[in-house]
Amino acid sequence: MPQTRSVDESFLALPLSALTDAALTRALDLGCSHADIRVERIRTQTISLRDARPEAVTDGEDLGLAVRVVHEGTWGFAAGVVLTAAEAVRLAEEAVAVATVSAAINSDRVELAPEPVYRDATWVSEYEIDPFALPDAEKTALLTEFSERLLAADGVEHVQSSCMHVKEQKYYADTAGTRTRQQRVRIHPEFTALTVDRATGSFESMRTLGPPAGRGWEYLTGSSWNWGQELAEIPELLREKTKAPSVEAGRYDLVIDPSNLWLTIHESIGHATELDRALGYEAAYAGTSFATVDKLGTLQYGSPLLQVTGDRTTPHGLSTVGWDDEGVAGQEWDIVKDGVLVGYQVDRNMARLRDLPRSNGCAFADSPGHVPVQRMANVSLRPAPDGPSTDEIIGGVERGIYVVGDKSWSIDMQRYNFQFTGQRFYRIEDGRLAGQLRDVAYQATTTDFWGSMSVVGGPQTYVLGGAFNCGKAQPGQAAPVSHGCPTARFDQVSVLNTVQEAGR
Repeated sequence: MPQTRSVDESFLALPLSALTDAALTRALDLGCSHADIRVERIRTQTISLRDARPEAVTDGEDLGLAVRVVHEGTWGFAAGVVLTAAEAVRLAEEAVAVATVSAAINSDRVELAPEPVYRDATWVSEYEIDPFALPDAEKTALLTEFSERLLAADGVEHVQSSCMHVKEQKYYADTAGTRTRQQRVRIHPEFTALTVDRATGSFESMRTLGPPAGRGWEYLTGSSWNWGQELAEIPELLREKTKAPSVEAGRYDLVIDPSNLWLTIHESIGHATELDRALGYEAAYAGTSFATVDKLGTLQYGSPLLQVTGDRTTPHGLSTVGWDDEGVAGQEWDIVKDGVLVGYQVDRNMARLRDLPRSNGCAFADSPGHVPVQRMANVSLRPAPDGPSTDEIIGGVERGIYVVGDKSWSIDMQRYNFQFTGQRFYRIEDGRLAGQLRDVAYQATTTDFWGSMSVVGGPQTYVLGGAFNCGKAQPGQAAPVSHGCPTARFDQVSVLNTVQEAGR
């Protein structure tokens, strides 16, 4: 698709070529087999309102450069904030010093899978209105208007609203000759209504389902998500939720909306198929994975309907890039095919470690001060080409629950045993929705859950969900990632009553 936007001139005006020449020349002089440099500027703004009144506006900018080297088969890394050729040389020297010290404890020689060279390449994400080009007053006014709509409704006591938007600009260069410049914008609006029962003191809340997206301010003013309709529906849905009966624990057929299912994909498939986690290299932060490499090509991850891809090219995806932080072009590949585990998410070193011909572009650092680590692509469940609508899926269920929206979750250190709650739940009786339920959580093992998937919705049910804050690594890094999926049915899944489980 032709790009309609360009990287900001203020970023391109930084001394990118001088920094590159200084850092990479010095790294080669010191005997490095590979070296790369990143220059990044990341702008972040969050606008928060409480009860339609501005509560806080926070702005941040992270600007710096990082040098990474492979010296005698060992990684070295250094980062700084002074954008001069002298500093770039110093960082190259420091990175080599780090590699020299680290060599004594390095048990696996670093070798990078090959990648074509991309000379003087540019990529810009798909967005229309740069949020940072608009006055704060204009953005706050729209959030205030949306908040007031909720607050004016009967029974809504409080409204918490926020919008976070990020512009990430990144320059990458390496000793092979790649030179890339890219810019991407993402946005996350959120509106939460709260009601209080004055007689009992109990309260309930309900949040908008609009997911974060790789879009600009047009996400709040255009047609890609109907914020007006959703805000108008929330008060009545919230009132219904407060009067809903508590669920009876047992086994139910579940129809899970994309607004909930994306998170289950993230935790039970996305993290489980990161190759560093499957190999045990990533263990301290959220554990390893049951989907170990000896099971590749044989593990029955789910039913034959389960088709899962990794993708760094999805339009408006939060993990969509032109190139990753190792100069690897964005691409799409299979992770689960016909229910069987067939692929992982890998970076260049992990690819060569497993004798793979190429990385699939999963290296990312969340700031110029952090080293790139293997991170998640847009991991998505593909819809059935001629699959049914959500109403048709519900129509085929005699006794079940329709699950909408994400909320809390828990999963073990092997990405195997889990439970998830949601924003709202509907009883299904004889193929029809029969009112909301409360206190619902569904529980399963990863393979049992995906093995119980009996119906996959069509493209008309597909939604790209996601989050800004996927955590990994030490020191911790947060990465944005999207997960697309259709509505799907899962048979005879264990449902818990959360109040009873809490002993109340």
